[in-house]
Amino acid sequence: MSRFFKDFRAFFIAEPEDSPLPDTFAKVVEHPGGVLEHLDALRKHLFRAIIVLALTTAVSFVFIQDLLAWLTKPIGGLDALQAIEVTEPLGVAMRVALLSGFVVAMPYIVFELWVFAGPGLKRSARLRGLLAIPMVVIFFLAGMAFAYYIMLPAALPFLLNFLGIPAAVRPASYIRFSTGLMFWIGMAFQFPLVIFALASMGLVRARALAVHWRIAVILIAVLSAAITPTIDPVNMGLVMGPMILLYFLSIGLAYLAQGRRAKEEN
Repeated sequence: MSRFFKDFRAFFIAEPEDSPLPDTFAKVVEHPGGVLEHLDALRKHLFRAIIVLALTTAVSFVFIQDLLAWLTKPIGGLDALQAIEVTEPLGVAMRVALLSGFVVAMPYIVFELWVFAGPGLKRSARLRGLLAIPMVVIFFLAGMAFAYYIMLPAALPFLLNFLGIPAAVRPASYIRFSTGLMFWIGMAFQFPLVIFALASMGLVRARALAVHWRIAVILIAVLSAAITPTIDPVNMGLVMGPMILLYFLSIGLAYLAQGRRAKEEN
């Protein structure tokens, strides 16, 4: 137990060697065995994360009926779906359980990645990374909530009533569509945190983001068109609006990160 507390204390107070990138690259070339050690450490962190993901997925499977009932509310419930394959309900249940398990395990998965990256970060960045873990989860859940409560109710009537052709919706089709949309919108909501992290490391400048905002809006439009499940501009705008706001939020976070970095260097 005392060894654990010593390692825990050393993890937070140790300061990594601050060497230029060319020197770091030269050391890797001279001693490639160090890369294998890092890969082995990453393997252990990923293995623990996968174990936790498997456990949370198994627990989610216990509540699969309630999860499916909640997911199918925008389309009218489970009774609105018609399975045509023998294994279709099982495949649907596994997909929903996996997504639910990922959401529950996400704090631990991010924690394992933070522990892996921690030794290479400065003490202040290490602490900020730990404090950012709840924000990662909150932003991801916010993105999923936006997709479920805003995008699905807006997209489904358009898709189901297009050309007036009656649609017999399969469970596999609807669950793949809804869970995929929720997952990718949740990931898109991580953009401000990614920019904040890159700005903290000096890899991104807030001024450059602000100057090139027009290009960013065009790229967001292209990405929104790819993510949006329909071809109408209304649903595309529902995706673009929040992503543009997130971009300008990223600029503000980048300014904050640069200010902190400047204080630490001085």
